[in-house]
Amino acid sequence: MRTKQNKTYPNIRIQPPVLTLINVAVAFLLTWLIPLPLMVPPILQTTGFLLALIGFLLGVGALMAFRSARRTRDPHGPVSRLVTSGVYRFTRNPVNLGFVLILVGILLNAGSYWGILLAPVLVILFNRLVVEREEEYLAQKFGAEYSHYKSKVRRWM
Repeated sequence: MRTKQNKTYPNIRIQPPVLTLINVAVAFLLTWLIPLPLMVPPILQTTGFLLALIGFLLGVGALMAFRSARRTRDPHGPVSRLVTSGVYRFTRNPVNLGFVLILVGILLNAGSYWGILLAPVLVILFNRLVVEREEEYLAQKFGAEYSHYKSKVRRWM
């Protein structure tokens, strides 16, 4: 059962970094309990490092966009304006996308395919527990401005 949105901030009960850390921990546990028979080739391990780096840079880009828009970076605070510049021109959820890339990247770099297998689970969790709630809040707060932004920029990529 969904609760009503608080008018001053989205009703998010579990933050994206926590969801990501849980998924990383589960992936490492699964790697230990159920090792997949395929070895991750060195090129994929390097690719994993690059994916994790890109994920980190997406988060930095989001913080820079918030800073240039003079908007609070506090995820628990109220939103005073819609940020649509920087990385937000390409994805409505650069931080969450960054976390997914970090999950896949860290695990590939560590020699495990479990990050790839758990990435869809993390995306579903983000959508259900974070993104849908944020989108409801932003639609309520910004109305047509958010609808226009939403029609131009994809949720993930």
